Amino acid sequence: MFNLTSEELKKQEATYTANEIHQQPDVWQELVSTIFQQKESSRGFIESIYRKHDNTRVILTGAGTSAFIGDILVPELRKQTNGKVQFEAIPTTDIVSNPNEYLLKDVPTIMVSFARSGNSPESIAAVTLGEQFIDNFYQVVITCNKDGELAKNIKNDDNAITILTPDKAHDKGFAMTSSFTCMIITAYTLFTPNAFTGNKAKQIIANGERLVDSVADHIDDILQFDFHRLVYLGSGLLGQLSHEASLKMLELSAGKVAATYESSLGFRHGPKSILDERSVVVLFMSQDAYTRKYDMDILRELAADKSEMKVIALTEKKDQEVEELADWTITVNDSQASFTSDFQLALLYIIFAQVLALKKSIQLGITPDNPSPDGRVNRVVQGVTIYEYDQ
Repeated sequence: MFNLTSEELKKQEATYTANEIHQQPDVWQELVSTIFQQKESSRGFIESIYRKHDNTRVILTGAGTSAFIGDILVPELRKQTNGKVQFEAIPTTDIVSNPNEYLLKDVPTIMVSFARSGNSPESIAAVTLGEQFIDNFYQVVITCNKDGELAKNIKNDDNAITILTPDKAHDKGFAMTSSFTCMIITAYTLFTPNAFTGNKAKQIIANGERLVDSVADHIDDILQFDFHRLVYLGSGLLGQLSHEASLKMLELSAGKVAATYESSLGFRHGPKSILDERSVVVLFMSQDAYTRKYDMDILRELAADKSEMKVIALTEKKDQEVEELADWTITVNDSQASFTSDFQLALLYIIFAQVLALKKSIQLGITPDNPSPDGRVNRVVQGVTIYEYDQ
């Protein structure tokens, strides 16, 4: 798996993380069946809320990777619902520290909580504050753990539903991988008319299967370059995906690789200062012809840089100019049909980032399943004090 034997993975304490990255296309296939079985009741719950109110606000929330799910989804959900629903991504960490800035008493609100374990203190506190602040408050819990506190808390609540991902998506490793992609697919299907089913889902899953079996060859070549700084770039929702991609490297390298992110256009406005001779820039290229022009501009600029830094371009299909400009080019769609949105690309692009972080972690002598054995950071966050809010 990823050009590593079972013995090597065990020795490096990387078995959980490697398996959870590699299994994703299979888990997506299982998720498709689960979503189809739950779709009528879960979609009915959402539609019933829309019918009750002239305006509905949907807050997508979580902490860390779970928060980034909302950031990535909001542009796509707004586009597909034509602005009829007010979608916002607000981290639980912001809601809990500043509830009066984010929770509106008179606006009917669905709070969608993304949670791998469902036990993070901020996730539970955000829901409590929502109930306290908002008159018409509804909940959707999308979680990988049926026994988590979030799922338990709404069992007898008629204004709430829980949607469970397959058990395999409840990652045992430190970093969220299967849990991330499964929760984002679930929410996408729940709130858009375009369910993750049919030929498009089959196409994504088939390309995912190919990618998990081939991407390590590219990454082994990339790792011959001893980089210590990594920048992910993208436009629109792919710019938001770059936040999650950079976090994977930061987590699994235990901070030994300084990883950051920016938009393709925003990178010139100061953040480009991070680049040095041992930097790698990864560009998530859009499939949208207009947006791609801006991705190409920053790629040309980076390629013209005279330093020893390297550039990796991820793109949907083969592109001769991209291959000439980038040091490495990775295509993610091997089928004849093209994708119709950057959301579809995001599910495949993130696999590259996960595997790169895994293999860099191993190269650095870190244990990916638990990259912080000293307890500085934990799989479920610790050390958080939740204070009672007095209105």
